[in-house]
Amino acid sequence: MIKKIAVLSGDGIGPEVTRQAIKILDAVAGKYGHKFEYREGLVGAIAIDQTGNPLPYETLDLCKNTDAILFGAIGTPKYDNDPNAIIRPEQGLLKLRKEMGLFANIRPLTTYKSLLGKSNLKEEVITGVDFIIYRELTGGIYFGEKKLSDDGNYAEDICGYSSEEIDRIIKLAFEFASKRDRKKLTLIDKANVLETSRLWRKRVRIMAEKFPEVAVSFLFVDNAAMQMILNPKQFDVIVTENMFGDIISDQASVISGSIGLLASASIGYKYSMFEPIHGSYPEASGMNIANPIASILSAAMMLEHFGLFIEAKVVREAVEVCIDKGILTPDLNKTNEFSTTSVGNFIAETILNPEENFFNKENINLGNSTII
Repeated sequence: MIKKIAVLSGDGIGPEVTRQAIKILDAVAGKYGHKFEYREGLVGAIAIDQTGNPLPYETLDLCKNTDAILFGAIGTPKYDNDPNAIIRPEQGLLKLRKEMGLFANIRPLTTYKSLLGKSNLKEEVITGVDFIIYRELTGGIYFGEKKLSDDGNYAEDICGYSSEEIDRIIKLAFEFASKRDRKKLTLIDKANVLETSRLWRKRVRIMAEKFPEVAVSFLFVDNAAMQMILNPKQFDVIVTENMFGDIISDQASVISGSIGLLASASIGYKYSMFEPIHGSYPEASGMNIANPIASILSAAMMLEHFGLFIEAKVVREAVEVCIDKGILTPDLNKTNEFSTTSVGNFIAETILNPEENFFNKENINLGNSTII
Protein backbone atom coordinates (compact mmCIF):
# COMPACT_ATOMS: atom_id res chain seq x y z
CA MET A 1 0.00 0.00 0.00
CA ILE A 2 1.22 3.50 -0.85
CA LYS A 3 -0.21 6.46 1.09
CA LYS A 4 0.63 10.16 1.15
CA ILE A 5 0.58 11.68 4.62
CA ALA A 6 0.58 15.39 5.41
CA VAL A 7 2.71 16.01 8.50
CA LEU A 8 1.77 19.11 10.48
CA SER A 9 4.06 18.93 13.51
CA GLY A 10 3.18 22.38 14.78
CA ASP A 11 4.62 23.90 17.95
CA GLY A 12 6.18 22.98 21.27
CA ILE A 13 6.51 19.23 21.70
CA GLY A 14 4.55 18.62 18.50
CA PRO A 15 7.61 17.95 16.33
CA GLU A 16 9.18 15.66 18.96
CA VAL A 17 6.20 13.36 19.43
CA THR A 18 5.32 13.41 15.72
CA ARG A 19 8.81 12.17 14.85
CA GLN A 20 8.19 9.11 17.00
CA ALA A 21 4.83 8.45 15.33
CA ILE A 22 6.57 8.58 11.95
CA LYS A 23 9.22 6.20 13.28
CA ILE A 24 6.47 3.72 14.12
CA LEU A 25 4.79 4.14 10.74
CA ASP A 26 8.16 3.48 9.09
CA ALA A 27 8.57 0.32 11.15
CA VAL A 28 5.13 -0.84 10.04
CA ALA A 29 5.92 0.03 6.42
CA GLY A 30 9.18 -1.90 6.54
CA LYS A 31 7.61 -4.95 8.12
CA TYR A 32 4.52 -5.19 5.94
CA GLY A 33 5.79 -3.80 2.66
CA HIS A 34 3.89 -0.50 2.65
CA LYS A 35 5.15 2.90 1.58
CA PHE A 36 4.23 6.07 3.42
CA GLU A 37 5.24 9.33 1.78
CA TYR A 38 5.44 12.29 4.16
CA ARG A 39 4.90 15.90 3.15
CA GLU A 40 5.42 18.57 5.77
CA GLY A 41 3.39 21.75 6.25
CA LEU A 42 3.38 24.72 8.61
CA VAL A 43 0.59 25.33 11.11
CA GLY A 44 0.14 27.24 14.35
CA ALA A 45 2.62 29.65 15.92
CA ILE A 46 5.50 28.58 13.71
CA ALA A 47 3.35 29.33 10.68
CA ILE A 48 2.43 32.78 12.06
CA ASP A 49 6.09 33.57 12.68
CA GLN A 50 7.13 32.54 9.17
CA THR A 51 4.12 33.59 7.10
CA GLY A 52 1.82 35.69 9.27
CA ASN A 53 -0.91 33.07 8.85
CA PRO A 54 -1.66 30.20 11.31
CA LEU A 55 -2.84 28.07 8.36
CA PRO A 56 -1.07 29.08 5.15
CA TYR A 57 -2.84 28.30 1.86
CA GLU A 58 0.02 25.95 0.94
CA THR A 59 -0.63 23.86 4.06
CA LEU A 60 -4.35 23.62 3.40
CA ASP A 61 -3.72 22.66 -0.21
CA LEU A 62 -1.22 20.03 0.94
CA CYS A 63 -3.77 18.53 3.34
CA LYS A 64 -6.42 18.33 0.64
CA ASN A 65 -4.08 16.43 -1.66
CA THR A 66 -2.87 13.72 0.71
CA ASP A 67 -4.56 10.62 2.12
CA ALA A 68 -4.49 11.68 5.77
CA ILE A 69 -3.04 14.27 8.13
CA LEU A 70 -0.70 13.51 11.05
CA PHE A 71 -0.97 16.47 13.40
CA GLY A 72 1.27 17.39 16.34
CA ALA A 73 0.26 20.27 18.60
CA ILE A 74 -0.09 24.04 18.44
CA GLY A 75 0.37 26.94 20.81
CA THR A 76 3.11 28.97 22.43
CA PRO A 77 3.23 31.45 25.36
CA LYS A 78 4.11 34.21 22.91
CA TYR A 79 0.49 34.16 21.71
CA ASP A 80 -1.30 32.24 24.48
CA ASN A 81 -0.32 34.83 27.11
CA ASP A 82 -1.14 37.86 24.97
CA PRO A 83 -4.86 38.72 25.25
CA ASN A 84 -4.41 41.39 22.59
CA ALA A 85 -3.09 39.03 19.94
CA ILE A 86 -5.39 39.21 16.93
CA ILE A 87 -3.86 36.24 15.11
CA ARG A 88 -3.56 33.09 17.22
CA PRO A 89 -2.21 29.56 16.60
CA GLU A 90 -5.58 27.98 17.47
CA GLN A 91 -7.20 29.80 14.58
CA GLY A 92 -5.16 27.61 12.23
CA LEU A 93 -6.49 24.40 13.75
CA LEU A 94 -10.07 25.63 13.83
CA LYS A 95 -9.87 26.73 10.20
CA LEU A 96 -8.29 23.41 9.21
CA ARG A 97 -11.15 21.49 10.82
CA LYS A 98 -13.74 23.70 9.15
CA GLU A 99 -12.14 23.77 5.68
CA MET A 100 -11.57 20.01 5.68
CA GLY A 101 -15.03 19.23 7.03
CA LEU A 102 -13.64 17.33 10.02
CA PHE A 103 -16.86 17.30 12.00
CA ALA A 104 -16.27 14.27 14.24
CA ASN A 105 -13.51 13.98 16.79
CA ILE A 106 -13.14 10.44 18.14
CA ARG A 107 -11.25 9.97 21.40
CA PRO A 108 -10.92 6.46 22.88
CA LEU A 109 -9.91 5.93 26.49
CA THR A 110 -8.53 2.62 27.73
CA THR A 111 -6.84 1.86 31.04
CA TYR A 112 -3.67 -0.23 31.24
CA LYS A 113 -3.32 -2.65 34.14
CA SER A 114 0.31 -1.74 34.81
CA LEU A 115 -0.55 1.97 34.98
CA LEU A 116 -3.56 1.81 37.29
CA GLY A 117 -1.42 3.08 40.14
CA LYS A 118 -0.39 6.14 38.14
CA SER A 119 -3.89 7.55 38.06
CA ASN A 120 -5.07 9.97 40.74
CA LEU A 121 -8.21 7.85 41.03
CA LYS A 122 -8.51 4.63 43.01
CA GLU A 123 -7.64 1.44 41.15
CA GLU A 124 -11.01 -0.16 41.90
CA VAL A 125 -12.73 2.85 40.30
CA ILE A 126 -10.80 2.79 37.03
CA THR A 127 -10.04 -0.90 36.49
CA GLY A 128 -11.66 -2.00 33.25
CA VAL A 129 -12.62 1.49 32.08
CA ASP A 130 -13.04 1.46 28.31
CA PHE A 131 -15.09 4.14 26.58
CA ILE A 132 -14.94 6.41 23.56
CA ILE A 133 -15.94 10.05 23.15
CA TYR A 134 -17.51 11.39 19.96
CA ARG A 135 -17.05 15.17 20.03
CA GLU A 136 -18.67 17.43 17.44
CA LEU A 137 -15.82 19.48 16.01
CA THR A 138 -16.93 22.19 13.59
CA GLY A 139 -19.93 23.83 15.26
CA GLY A 140 -20.95 25.37 18.54
CA ILE A 141 -19.48 28.27 20.46
CA TYR A 142 -15.97 27.91 19.02
CA PHE A 143 -17.26 28.71 15.55
CA GLY A 144 -20.09 31.08 16.46
CA GLU A 145 -20.12 34.82 15.91
CA LYS A 146 -17.89 36.73 18.33
CA LYS A 147 -18.41 40.32 19.42
CA LEU A 148 -16.52 42.79 21.58
CA SER A 149 -17.98 46.17 22.44
CA ASP A 150 -16.15 49.31 21.37
CA ASP A 151 -15.19 50.07 24.96
CA GLY A 152 -13.96 46.50 25.52
CA ASN A 153 -16.26 45.92 28.48
CA TYR A 154 -18.69 43.46 26.90
CA ALA A 155 -17.96 40.32 24.93
CA GLU A 156 -20.23 37.80 23.28
CA ASP A 157 -19.78 34.31 21.78
CA ILE A 158 -22.70 32.73 19.96
CA CYS A 159 -23.32 28.97 20.25
CA GLY A 160 -25.38 27.57 17.41
CA TYR A 161 -26.18 24.13 16.00
CA SER A 162 -28.32 22.87 13.15
CA SER A 163 -30.08 19.52 13.04
CA GLU A 164 -27.82 18.51 10.16
CA GLU A 165 -24.67 19.21 12.17
CA ILE A 166 -25.99 17.20 15.09
CA ASP A 167 -27.34 14.29 13.05
CA ARG A 168 -24.12 13.54 11.20
CA ILE A 169 -22.08 12.98 14.36
CA ILE A 170 -24.73 11.24 16.45
CA LYS A 171 -25.25 8.82 13.56
CA LEU A 172 -21.56 7.87 13.73
CA ALA A 173 -21.78 7.47 17.49
CA PHE A 174 -24.90 5.29 17.29
CA GLU A 175 -23.33 3.13 14.57
CA PHE A 176 -20.25 2.57 16.70
CA ALA A 177 -22.26 1.91 19.86
CA SER A 178 -24.30 -0.71 18.01
CA LYS A 179 -21.08 -2.66 17.37
CA ARG A 180 -19.86 -2.53 20.97
CA ASP A 181 -20.56 -5.24 23.54
CA ARG A 182 -22.46 -2.96 25.91
CA LYS A 183 -24.31 -1.04 23.18
CA LYS A 184 -24.75 2.05 25.34
CA LEU A 185 -24.74 5.69 24.28
CA THR A 186 -24.69 8.71 26.58
CA LEU A 187 -25.43 12.25 25.41
CA ILE A 188 -23.73 14.93 27.49
CA ASP A 189 -25.44 18.31 27.30
CA LYS A 190 -26.93 21.16 29.35
CA ALA A 191 -30.53 20.83 28.25
CA ASN A 192 -31.90 22.38 31.43
CA VAL A 193 -30.41 25.71 30.38
CA LEU A 194 -29.34 25.75 26.71
CA GLU A 195 -31.63 25.72 23.70
CA THR A 196 -28.90 24.10 21.61
CA SER A 197 -28.73 21.23 24.10
CA ARG A 198 -32.47 20.73 23.88
CA LEU A 199 -32.10 20.38 20.12
CA TRP A 200 -29.34 17.81 20.67
CA ARG A 201 -31.67 15.76 22.90
CA LYS A 202 -34.45 15.94 20.35
CA ARG A 203 -32.21 14.74 17.52
CA VAL A 204 -30.73 11.92 19.65
CA ARG A 205 -34.21 10.65 20.53
CA ILE A 206 -35.16 10.65 16.85
CA MET A 207 -31.94 8.87 15.83
CA ALA A 208 -32.40 6.32 18.62
CA GLU A 209 -35.49 4.99 16.85
CA LYS A 210 -33.18 3.69 14.10
CA PHE A 211 -30.96 1.90 16.62
CA PRO A 212 -33.30 0.10 19.02
CA GLU A 213 -30.48 -2.16 20.18
CA VAL A 214 -28.61 0.82 21.69
CA ALA A 215 -29.49 1.93 25.21
CA VAL A 216 -29.55 5.74 25.42
CA SER A 217 -29.02 7.92 28.48
CA PHE A 218 -28.67 11.67 29.02
CA LEU A 219 -26.44 13.55 31.46
CA PHE A 220 -26.05 17.25 32.12
CA VAL A 221 -22.41 18.17 31.61
CA ASP A 222 -21.84 19.18 35.25
CA ASN A 223 -23.18 15.82 36.46
CA ALA A 224 -21.23 14.04 33.72
CA ALA A 225 -18.01 15.65 34.92
CA MET A 226 -18.72 14.34 38.41
CA GLN A 227 -19.70 10.88 37.16
CA MET A 228 -16.52 10.70 35.09
CA ILE A 229 -14.59 10.69 38.36
CA LEU A 230 -17.02 8.79 40.61
CA ASN A 231 -17.89 5.95 38.24
CA PRO A 232 -16.19 6.11 34.82
CA LYS A 233 -17.00 2.44 34.15
CA GLN A 234 -20.63 3.39 33.48
CA PHE A 235 -19.67 4.97 30.14
CA ASP A 236 -19.43 3.16 26.81
CA VAL A 237 -19.95 5.62 23.94
CA ILE A 238 -20.26 9.31 24.77
CA VAL A 239 -21.44 11.90 22.25
CA THR A 240 -21.44 15.61 22.89
CA GLU A 241 -21.07 19.08 21.43
CA ASN A 242 -17.79 20.86 20.74
CA MET A 243 -16.91 22.72 23.93
CA PHE A 244 -18.28 20.08 26.31
CA GLY A 245 -16.31 17.44 24.42
CA ASP A 246 -13.14 19.48 24.60
CA ILE A 247 -13.41 19.77 28.37
CA ILE A 248 -14.75 16.33 29.25
CA SER A 249 -12.14 14.46 27.19
CA ASP A 250 -9.29 16.30 28.91
CA GLN A 251 -10.85 15.44 32.25
CA ALA A 252 -11.09 11.81 31.16
CA SER A 253 -7.35 11.76 30.50
CA VAL A 254 -6.58 11.64 34.23
CA ILE A 255 -8.26 8.25 34.40
CA SER A 256 -5.51 6.61 32.36
CA GLY A 257 -2.73 8.35 34.30
CA SER A 258 -1.49 10.81 31.68
CA ILE A 259 -2.91 12.94 28.92
CA GLY A 260 0.12 11.73 26.97
CA LEU A 261 -1.68 8.41 26.36
CA LEU A 262 -4.79 9.67 24.60
CA ALA A 263 -5.04 9.58 20.82
CA SER A 264 -7.73 11.00 18.57
CA ALA A 265 -9.06 10.95 15.03
CA SER A 266 -10.89 13.84 13.39
CA ILE A 267 -12.89 12.69 10.41
CA GLY A 268 -15.28 14.01 7.82
CA TYR A 269 -16.91 12.67 4.71
CA LYS A 270 -13.75 13.18 2.63
CA TYR A 271 -10.74 13.96 4.82
CA SER A 272 -9.22 12.71 8.07
CA MET A 273 -6.68 13.89 10.63
CA PHE A 274 -4.99 12.08 13.51
CA GLU A 275 -3.50 13.78 16.55
CA PRO A 276 -2.80 13.38 20.27
CA ILE A 277 -5.27 15.27 22.41
CA HIS A 278 -2.59 16.98 24.50
CA GLY A 279 -1.37 20.50 23.88
CA SER A 280 2.01 21.86 22.85
CA TYR A 281 3.49 21.73 26.40
CA PRO A 282 6.01 24.50 25.63
CA GLU A 283 7.75 24.07 29.00
CA ALA A 284 9.06 20.69 27.80
CA SER A 285 9.86 21.70 24.23
CA GLY A 286 13.30 20.52 23.16
CA MET A 287 13.88 18.55 26.37
CA ASN A 288 13.05 15.13 24.86
CA ILE A 289 10.79 14.21 27.81
CA ALA A 290 7.32 14.42 26.27
CA ASN A 291 5.24 11.24 26.10
CA PRO A 292 4.93 10.16 22.44
CA ILE A 293 2.45 7.32 23.05
CA ALA A 294 -0.64 9.43 22.26
CA SER A 295 0.88 10.42 18.94
CA ILE A 296 1.87 6.81 18.23
CA LEU A 297 -1.63 5.57 19.05
CA SER A 298 -3.01 8.29 16.77
CA ALA A 299 -0.87 6.78 14.03
CA ALA A 300 -2.47 3.42 14.85
CA MET A 301 -5.88 5.00 14.33
CA MET A 302 -4.62 6.26 10.98
CA LEU A 303 -3.60 2.73 10.02
CA GLU A 304 -7.13 1.54 10.83
CA HIS A 305 -8.50 4.34 8.68
CA PHE A 306 -6.37 2.96 5.83
CA GLY A 307 -7.89 -0.48 6.45
CA LEU A 308 -4.65 -1.82 7.93
CA PHE A 309 -6.25 -3.40 11.00
CA ILE A 310 -3.56 -6.02 11.62
CA GLU A 311 -0.85 -3.36 11.49
CA ALA A 312 -2.78 -1.13 13.89
CA LYS A 313 -3.19 -4.05 16.30
CA VAL A 314 0.55 -4.72 16.17
CA VAL A 315 1.28 -1.09 17.05
CA ARG A 316 -1.10 -1.20 20.03
CA GLU A 317 0.41 -4.47 21.22
CA ALA A 318 3.89 -2.93 21.01
CA VAL A 319 2.68 0.05 23.05
CA GLU A 320 1.32 -2.32 25.70
CA VAL A 321 4.67 -4.13 25.87
CA CYS A 322 6.38 -0.76 26.27
CA ILE A 323 4.05 0.21 29.11
CA ASP A 324 4.25 -3.19 30.82
CA LYS A 325 8.05 -3.09 30.79
CA GLY A 326 8.12 0.43 32.20
CA ILE A 327 9.72 2.11 29.20
CA LEU A 328 8.00 5.37 30.09
CA THR A 329 8.63 9.09 29.97
CA PRO A 330 8.74 11.13 33.22
CA ASP A 331 5.00 11.92 33.21
CA LEU A 332 4.41 8.27 34.06
CA ASN A 333 7.67 7.35 35.77
CA LYS A 334 9.71 10.14 37.31
CA THR A 335 12.50 7.80 38.42
CA ASN A 336 13.40 6.34 35.04
CA GLU A 337 15.83 7.38 32.34
CA PHE A 338 13.66 7.06 29.27
CA SER A 339 13.19 9.92 26.84
CA THR A 340 10.69 10.63 24.08
CA THR A 341 13.13 9.12 21.60
CA SER A 342 13.75 6.10 23.82
CA VAL A 343 10.06 5.22 23.93
CA GLY A 344 9.80 5.56 20.16
CA ASN A 345 12.87 3.40 19.65
CA PHE A 346 11.51 0.64 21.88
CA ILE A 347 8.07 0.53 20.30
CA ALA A 348 9.53 0.51 16.77
CA GLU A 349 11.92 -2.29 17.69
CA THR A 350 9.12 -4.28 19.31
CA ILE A 351 7.08 -4.02 16.12
CA LEU A 352 9.99 -5.34 14.11
CA ASN A 353 11.00 -8.03 16.65
CA PRO A 354 7.87 -8.98 18.60
CA GLU A 355 9.11 -12.39 19.66
CA GLU A 356 12.09 -11.08 21.64
CA ASN A 357 11.64 -10.90 25.41
CA PHE A 358 14.76 -9.09 26.56
CA PHE A 359 15.99 -5.59 25.98
CA ASN A 360 19.04 -3.50 26.74
CA LYS A 361 18.02 -0.29 28.51
CA GLU A 362 21.32 1.43 27.69
CA ASN A 363 20.88 0.83 23.99
CA ILE A 364 17.35 2.21 24.00
CA ASN A 365 18.63 5.64 24.98
CA LEU A 366 21.54 5.38 22.59
CA GLY A 367 19.06 4.80 19.79
CA ASN A 368 20.49 1.38 18.96
CA SER A 369 18.75 -1.97 18.88
CA THR A 370 16.78 -2.53 22.05
CA ILE A 371 16.95 -6.30 21.77
CA ILE A 372 19.81 -8.41 23.10
